[in-house]
Amino acid sequence: MPDYVNWLRHASPYINAHRDCTFVVMLPGDGVEHPNFGNIVHDLVLLHSLGVRLVLVHGSRPQIETRLAARGLTPHYHHGMRITDAATLECVIDAVGQLRIAIEARLSMDMASSPMQGSRLRVASGNLVTARPIGVLEGVDYHHTGEVRRVDRKGINRLLDERSIVLLSPLGYSPTGEIFNLACEDVATRAAIDLSADKLLLFGADMGLIDENGRLVRELRPQQVPAHLQRLGSNYQAELLDAAAEACRGGVARSHIVSYAEDGALLTELFTRDGGGTLVAQEQFEIVREAAIEDVGGLLDLISPLEEQGILVRRSREVLEREIEQFSVVEREGMIIACAALYQIADSDAGELACLAVNPEYRHGGRGDELLERIETRARAQGLKTLFVLTTRTAHWFRERGFVPSSVERLPSARASLYNYQRNSKIFEKTL
Repeated sequence: MPDYVNWLRHASPYINAHRDCTFVVMLPGDGVEHPNFGNIVHDLVLLHSLGVRLVLVHGSRPQIETRLAARGLTPHYHHGMRITDAATLECVIDAVGQLRIAIEARLSMDMASSPMQGSRLRVASGNLVTARPIGVLEGVDYHHTGEVRRVDRKGINRLLDERSIVLLSPLGYSPTGEIFNLACEDVATRAAIDLSADKLLLFGADMGLIDENGRLVRELRPQQVPAHLQRLGSNYQAELLDAAAEACRGGVARSHIVSYAEDGALLTELFTRDGGGTLVAQEQFEIVREAAIEDVGGLLDLISPLEEQGILVRRSREVLEREIEQFSVVEREGMIIACAALYQIADSDAGELACLAVNPEYRHGGRGDELLERIETRARAQGLKTLFVLTTRTAHWFRERGFVPSSVERLPSARASLYNYQRNSKIFEKTL
């Protein structure tokens, strides 16, 4: 089967989930200049065609720097914010105006034999952001540098209802007719919050948040962000992470940080279970919980391959439905990726850990340890003193976690009478 067929089938739940949702997408000026910009435009067009309501916020920092240099002007910053005097403002207006026109032109393409063919998009922009001056901080006058006061929620929603892509630039206007230079991260965050957007998508140079070991951090809660900000100090990753957390604290369900340099990063993040960037979300992306009757189908999908290999004892749907309360599961984006069961052995203070299984794609992530801890906690809560496990293939795993070899004779009589000598399972026990 071709890879794209398999991918499309796995993406279909996300296609349905994203339809009619509002996404605010922030693309910095570096991303607009990057060779991958054309592919990002194609991906945004695809999202629009799938029924996603799109608000695109663009930045302009490198373009402003180019214009300042051309005029022989020196850029000035304080606490990482540009000080926008009158001469700098002229460069800002020039850069933002040309970028807005260039982006609108790319979104207006309708070339044959290209992803844009037949798109017929309408892009809407205008005075949709009201701003105020930052003023004087620590004795430093920021002049025409401002911050977002209000986003025209009703106006933007009306344009989205008409199937337009709304384009917001890093400029804001005051009721007195002044123009202010804004940070595109501020515009995107406030737009996402004020519009009650379903997602804020932030493009950066890296795949997402990179930890001190060079690894991608795939998921964070907003309360975990300050520790990472302290480690990052002052850099663009920190700005993106701070914006993502602020949006979540403001009511946006999920914020994502993805790479503008990697082709397809946006689609990978939105239409695959694990994504390709960093997710900042209020709710847990992956949870350990007790199983419910609705999980029977997912449990069957998980354990059936292991039953075919003889690793697990076969359980019919009827047995699973009857014994569902014995199971704990790990759920990831609606999919059961790991499970384990606890059976109290009759007429004893012992229990059996059974049917411990982890989806092969999610092994080596500590899910087995999480489930073992969950089962042991449940066993202690039931007053059990000993936990037995019977296994044919994973003896060393259990020994490394405190289980010791045991025997049929050590099993309580109610369980010993059911021992299957043909399977010849090794028996281990652990004192709780």
